[in-house]
Amino acid sequence: SCRSGPPRVPGRATDFLKVQRPTCDNLGVFLLSLQKCGFSELYSWQRQRKTKQEFCLHDGPPYANGDPHVGHALNKILKDITNRFYMMRGYKVHYVPGWDCHGLPIELKALSEVKGAENLSPMEIRQRAREFAEKAIEKQKSAFIRWGVMADWANCYRTFDPKYEANQLRVFYKMYDKGFIYQDYKPVFWSPSAKTALAEAELEYNEQHVSRSVYMKFPLLKSPPKLTSVIDGSSPASVLVWTTQPWTVPANQAVCYMPDSAYSVVKCTTTGEHFILAADRVESTAAVLDMQFEVMSTCKGVDLADGSCAHPTIPGRVSPLLPANHVTMAKGTGLVHTAPAHGMEDYSVASHHQLPTDCLVDEGGFFTEAAGPELQNKNVLEEGNEAVIQMLQAAGSLLKEEKYVHSYPYDWRTKKPMIIRASKQWFVNTASVKATAQEVLKKVKVVPTSAVNRMLEMLDRRTFWCISRQRCWGVPIPVFYQKNTGESLINRHMEAGVLPAKCGLLILWQEISDNSSYRLPSDDSVLHGSGSSAAQELISGKYFFFKGAEQRADTYLEGKDQLGGWFQSSLLTSVAARKKAPYKTLVVHGFTLGEKGEKMSKSIGNVVDPDVVINGGEDHTRDPPYGADVLRWWVAESNVFTEVLVGPVVLNAARDDINKLRNTLRFMLGNMAGFNPETDSIPASEMYIVDQYMLHLLQDYGSKVTEAYKEYDYSKVVRLLQAFCSRNLSNFYFSIIKDRLYCEEEKDPKRRSCQTVLAEALDIVVRSFAPILPHLAEEVFQHLPYKKGKGVFRTGWINASSAWKKPGIEEAIEGACAMRDSFLGSISGKNALEYEVIIVIEPGLLFELMEALQAEETSSVSQLNEIMMASQTTLLSELPKETPTDANIIKGTFLINLEGGDIREESSYKVIALPIAKAKCPRCRRYTSDSTSTPCPRCLKVMAGKGSV
Repeated sequence: SCRSGPPRVPGRATDFLKVQRPTCDNLGVFLLSLQKCGFSELYSWQRQRKTKQEFCLHDGPPYANGDPHVGHALNKILKDITNRFYMMRGYKVHYVPGWDCHGLPIELKALSEVKGAENLSPMEIRQRAREFAEKAIEKQKSAFIRWGVMADWANCYRTFDPKYEANQLRVFYKMYDKGFIYQDYKPVFWSPSAKTALAEAELEYNEQHVSRSVYMKFPLLKSPPKLTSVIDGSSPASVLVWTTQPWTVPANQAVCYMPDSAYSVVKCTTTGEHFILAADRVESTAAVLDMQFEVMSTCKGVDLADGSCAHPTIPGRVSPLLPANHVTMAKGTGLVHTAPAHGMEDYSVASHHQLPTDCLVDEGGFFTEAAGPELQNKNVLEEGNEAVIQMLQAAGSLLKEEKYVHSYPYDWRTKKPMIIRASKQWFVNTASVKATAQEVLKKVKVVPTSAVNRMLEMLDRRTFWCISRQRCWGVPIPVFYQKNTGESLINRHMEAGVLPAKCGLLILWQEISDNSSYRLPSDDSVLHGSGSSAAQELISGKYFFFKGAEQRADTYLEGKDQLGGWFQSSLLTSVAARKKAPYKTLVVHGFTLGEKGEKMSKSIGNVVDPDVVINGGEDHTRDPPYGADVLRWWVAESNVFTEVLVGPVVLNAARDDINKLRNTLRFMLGNMAGFNPETDSIPASEMYIVDQYMLHLLQDYGSKVTEAYKEYDYSKVVRLLQAFCSRNLSNFYFSIIKDRLYCEEEKDPKRRSCQTVLAEALDIVVRSFAPILPHLAEEVFQHLPYKKGKGVFRTGWINASSAWKKPGIEEAIEGACAMRDSFLGSISGKNALEYEVIIVIEPGLLFELMEALQAEETSSVSQLNEIMMASQTTLLSELPKETPTDANIIKGTFLINLEGGDIREESSYKVIALPIAKAKCPRCRRYTSDSTSTPCPRCLKVMAGKGSV
């Protein structure tokens, strides 16, 4: 570059240069800055604006069960970026933060440090859980505010607020009246460690779970009629079955086959026994059992009809052979042991064939008395499993036991294995609404688009939704049970008496229980937590300010786990209650992981605490304070639609990126001293062509950034910002305009021209990153000498004039840049000012474009020379005769493509770099003077106008 260093013209704007922000907000300066720009009042200010445009982002309430973590930061900052973008575009943003205050996570945390917690009454448990949730909310709220999240902090919603609880119950009664809610006895996902039913969304899968799988035989009692010619009773015959859950064998009621699949009757060459199994599984099963099978006959699955087997451990029990479409051939034997109390498909088979569905396992995962003395009080996943295997061994039914590694559901809160267990629960009949829900969902915009297919698949698999939980801390299902008989009582007339008013459910439930022959269940219902928030709040109007029939949030933005959770529960509840989706757009982000892609864990020591990121740890050399904007930059630059990595390396890179951005801003802001855009701007038509070119690029940049924000692609915003600041501003524009900025007379139109561009660039760049880095954006605006204290968020979005767009201008500047690159490449990194450059272009379009940049043949002050960065440029149409024989002539071509390809012309050029013969000007440092002690003619003229050097 021709020159570096700070601008020569001092002023108030240069105070920005003195602000040292190496890694963190200086808290005092930071707080004063926020106070000056009205940061904390921004939400209420924008709500008071007169505009018909509304944007509602409905907050998916996080659990109030602990300190804020990096997952919270990812989610809340993404929401804030979205809200700030829409607010700057003139929308009246509605964003009311909420917290899910009920449920097992809070109950477990609240009781984890209480001695004798098992002896507490339900009311005592509820009181402790409420107090714990209240403290967690305050901690999380303080953190969210510190991260710069703009919201209606004075009117947050909490799911234990009396009015909220009342609305939840109204939704319940409304859905019950419509026939969507019912009580039934059926298998559900059950957490023995938490002693409660769970929904699918509350599970996580351990891909490395190890089960004790067994191959076992069920002796044939009655041979299928169509196989009597093969199995004549002359030798023992059995069906072969494989299971990864031996503990469920005592609950077996049948063996299922796939009707359309092929099955074989085989003879073991060692024992002479006959076995029945799927034809596709003969070879693999023989290998596993270390046996040799001779295929005696092959038939269709339907030919197994009317056969039956003896139960392998319970004498006298018969297990019929029954058809079922859930049987697969991927593993095992193609014949499935069926325990109706412990499998969803098993239960369906039992219901169809009127088989018993008794459950032999209690709430803690222990065999009950009904399982028999050998199994009673044994844990089904531990000693109970072992006992069943021993029983199979003793009965001669066990053929092989082996460890099997597979994906298995765990309780995501206790991190312990789940079981499937039949129990009496309350359900939503999703089968009756899921078709409508799927059709409604297809009309919702989902980002990324791949997520919608996953959610549609989940909806397709869900025929019912278990909404009850066996816990104390929640909104009880509003059903009474007769204390003596257990008979349930529910009807619409109960609503007025049950709905809590000012007292809340905590007190009301106690009063009812103490003065009634009925009791209330201790169930906590997930339906009435966050899932119904949209349906009830959009209707009630307490938290949403929509009018008319639309009553939908514009956006829900949550993690991918909510595809089977809150996104889905909100959709099902809304469709059941009012036959419409509660949202127009779903944005789905990934989870946070360590920077090597591993899960964060205290034992590993890779947990990232947002508070430590912002304020630093005890040892600042190891955990430096980065400030809130680094945390926000990390969120924005990440590809949030996959897993999001975070750690020291990632955060250091984010800090470096912001520092680079600050340097770019510092250059522009420092050159705003003495410039007022309202009085000093130069019209675009009178600007240097390169300045017009920059306006053209600014218009394109603003358009692309706006579209990226609209698509919630904030990492693209960051990429566009970095590319524009680095390539177009710092590396190109700043390097060529320094001479004009520093050496022309202060009010010279040529200087004002590039100042006009810098003012526009600064304004557009700052507005473009303001939703991401609000603190830095406000800081810049406070140092602008001509903004008079107006904050960036109160003055709107990017305002790039469409008149700036001039497609043809690219050809002139980019053609000149191509020749500049040839010139700079030929001098191997030497100072370009020590050279004069000769450009030879054959007559044509390219030559005409270069003439627009330099009318005279030779110039040291032309627009072309500014771009070339030399001390002097000569433009010719043919090679001069006096060209030195040893001159290094660089040849090249440039393709001109105008009007969509209608005008295409490839021109050749030659570039010659020659050492310049003139002396270095002591003022501008260009080689344009006759003597090293005398300024060049241009500088003399400027100095004469100023009256001093």
